[in-house]
Amino acid sequence: MVDLKRQYQHIKAEVDAAIQSVIDDTAFINGPEVTRFAEELAGNLGVKHVIPCANGTDALQIALMALGLQPGDEVITPSFTYIATVEVVALLRLKPVFVDVDKDTYTINAESLKQAITPNTKAIIPVHLYGQAANMEEILAIAGERNIPVIEDNAQAIGGDYTFSDGRKVKTGAMGLIGCTSFFPSKNLGCYGDGGAIFTSDDTLAAQIRMIANHGQSKKYYHEVVGCNSRLDAIQAAILRIKLRRLDQYCDARRRVADYYDAAFAGNPRIVTPFRAPYSRHVFHQYTLQLEGVDRDRVQEKLAERGVPSMIYYPVPCHKQNMFRGLGASEFDLPVTDFLQDRVISLPIHTELTGEELKFITSHVLQAVEESVLTEA
Repeated sequence: MVDLKRQYQHIKAEVDAAIQSVIDDTAFINGPEVTRFAEELAGNLGVKHVIPCANGTDALQIALMALGLQPGDEVITPSFTYIATVEVVALLRLKPVFVDVDKDTYTINAESLKQAITPNTKAIIPVHLYGQAANMEEILAIAGERNIPVIEDNAQAIGGDYTFSDGRKVKTGAMGLIGCTSFFPSKNLGCYGDGGAIFTSDDTLAAQIRMIANHGQSKKYYHEVVGCNSRLDAIQAAILRIKLRRLDQYCDARRRVADYYDAAFAGNPRIVTPFRAPYSRHVFHQYTLQLEGVDRDRVQEKLAERGVPSMIYYPVPCHKQNMFRGLGASEFDLPVTDFLQDRVISLPIHTELTGEELKFITSHVLQAVEESVLTEA
């Protein structure tokens, strides 16, 4: 699905030198490389503060902790997302409230969001899924009317842009009160291990987030709040600095792959290619199709037989996971989420795909789809 080895070969000399420099300096934790990376990413995103942390899940958890929510407070999230978005809500003994997504964008549906808000709603977490921004102008308007903080889950859309109706362009992750991301190796901006970051332009909130991520201390051995230990190591920061300089280039390469796929599947009535919302500059962390009238699982099996990898993101939505059974989450009525879980399939997309490889993939996808058409009873 992602060829990190070939990508590394293009930047090998820089990466190897950066890693060796960190080892030579022996500043492995919270060293100058981490500080420089945080400053450079803040400049890229247009935010005042970037607080690096250990991974994207920690980023979401720390963001919620910084808001001072109490057990039982409600947090609205889509169910059609990776489990980490919702897992942290449950870990903090908050109540996840699942909402539906748009069939085209795969992101939070505004009407579903409005209907889910109660006096106990204390946060909203929109997810920029597959690399496309949620409709943040609508979400921020809904949240703003009710004074509800918005935490953006930007783990799949780093480098993306959102255009407001007045023409303003803002980076994904920089629109809500807090933004969170993951630097998992397969991400558009990925390190060579685990890593994450939290963004905000609120000075007071940034100070709170820094404390929480560092054992609740602002001064060594003086602990103001209950915190955790979540740090980005310096070697990962050094690698991310190199890749951040190429982030736009990497996103453009993914868009070119998506354009190839779009053209190859155009006109096929059984294949719905990814929608590009006019307000979002898609960065294609995933290239996800919807299959109509086709046995999706059979398509995946046939692709595997022919050496074409594919993935289902996600076969079981969060509200149907066993971990939430005790919360009665399965009772949520999310028809679009239910519709998508049986139809989506993602194809390989990364910066190193060649024309020959794309031709191979698309020809086999078309063949597998044709061989997997469902017959009416």
